Amino acid sequence: MKGCLTAAAVCRAIALGWRSVDASAELDDCPMADGGEGTVAALVAATGGRIVQRRVTGPLAEMKVDAEFGFLSDNKTAVVEMAAASGLALLKPDEFNPMATTTFGTGELMVAAAAMGAEKIIVGLGGSATIDCGIGCAQACGLPVLMQGGEPVSPTEPLTGGDLERVVLIKHGRGSKVDRVKIEAACDVANPLCGPNGAAAVYAPQKGATPEQVKWFDRQLWRIANRTGNAAIADSPGAGAAGGLGFALAAFFGAKLRPGIQIVMEAARLERRLAGADLCITAEGRLDTQSLAGKTVIGIARLCKRLGVPCVALAGSIGPGAEQAIGEGITQYVSISDGTTDLVESMANAEKLLAAAATNVARSFNATRGGDQSAR
Repeated sequence: MKGCLTAAAVCRAIALGWRSVDASAELDDCPMADGGEGTVAALVAATGGRIVQRRVTGPLAEMKVDAEFGFLSDNKTAVVEMAAASGLALLKPDEFNPMATTTFGTGELMVAAAAMGAEKIIVGLGGSATIDCGIGCAQACGLPVLMQGGEPVSPTEPLTGGDLERVVLIKHGRGSKVDRVKIEAACDVANPLCGPNGAAAVYAPQKGATPEQVKWFDRQLWRIANRTGNAAIADSPGAGAAGGLGFALAAFFGAKLRPGIQIVMEAARLERRLAGADLCITAEGRLDTQSLAGKTVIGIARLCKRLGVPCVALAGSIGPGAEQAIGEGITQYVSISDGTTDLVESMANAEKLLAAAATNVARSFNATRGGDQSAR
């Protein structure tokens, strides 16, 4: 629940509410995410991993931030959130400017993970402040970036979105600092790189771009995709995620672009954990039409539907299109608010509201089982 509770806190609140009715129930708390903010914390919590912190370049070239990434319990798989180093939330509104922002810090986190022995890196692509098509990330990882007129690329002066028109070519980096690491891109959106549904048209305005800059960015993204011979990848779902970082990871790092919820469910071994369960409870800040575009709740619901496990969704609010969730595997959705409380107050009391909603679900569930209190 963004801006309110972490996935782990949501799990604890639901468990607290359930146990107030059914203390003997066997509950499996499994924090989840869809590739956006919170993915590192969710996966580390779900797998018993560990958090690592590094000081890296922020979304502005001159900015430094303390960013966290995670290792799963196997100590071979690292999880990096690009938002931790290159996220919009790290900037003040008057600093929003995709011409000046960079994914360089995200590349630094990937390099740090590789140096610590990561054999696989999952990169969560939500919440970016950037539209640099991943050139900063490629630069930080040591991939060859060729500029107009043979201009050399400094290893320490980050390239930004405003440098896109000067980039001639980015090569798949044999011998780069992450060359032998398998990379998966966890996409929380399915947008292509260019066009009316692309990275610039849809997301540039919220990152501070003017209408003229939106058109400029779209042209530059298309130019790089064509000049590097990767036009087909540019049309892939998720290529436009994180201002084109999805495209860059696929085109220049050999990464697979996958829905973030699928990657997280696999890493957390959710299918195995759901096997034989009597009920799954999941939660989201707002359940509406956008939830069906690869968000956590619907990804979980679809898995539950395949496994024949009832799935209840608790939501901070219910919006248009929520009824479509029923066909995706949600058997019931419940608003944790009665609609009389404003958003600020509801968010402040989200933990109590979740626990109360879970209590009601537990009572209803046990009533349908004839008072059986032995739910697994």
